Amino acid sequence: MTNQRQQAHALINRLLYVSDAIGAAGENLLSMADILGASDRNNRRDHVSGLLAFHNRRFLQVIEGNRTDLDRLMRRLRDDSRHTNIRVLMDQPAAERIFHWPMARAPLTPALKTLIAEAASPAEHGPSAIERLREAARALPQAA
Repeated sequence: MTNQRQQAHALINRLLYVSDAIGAAGENLLSMADILGASDRNNRRDHVSGLLAFHNRRFLQVIEGNRTDLDRLMRRLRDDSRHTNIRVLMDQPAAERIFHWPMARAPLTPALKTLIAEAASPAEHGPSAIERLREAARALPQAA
């Protein structure tokens, strides 16, 4: 099946990015609660789901939703003063969601720490990255 056909049949898109924290963003429980709370509210409204991780002053987030909503969210994220240097590692159509909650904080598994640490490298971030994120998602409680 061609990429255009996959896009035509995909119900959602999945986008994975990393960014560098500014100031105290993500450094403590209060700042993470603020980020996760705002993300949860906005993502419920926009029917976006996702997972957020923070490690070594770097955010990693995967978001899922329709193209228009993801584009709108990325515009807001680019204007967010809590981080800079957003690098999209993957942006592709997906047949189904992996994440079924508006936003959850990913537990830092060894594989996820490695993914975040290697995010600046030119390595492929497709299936391997998604598998590492699935591993992190499996560690979350069902109600996350």
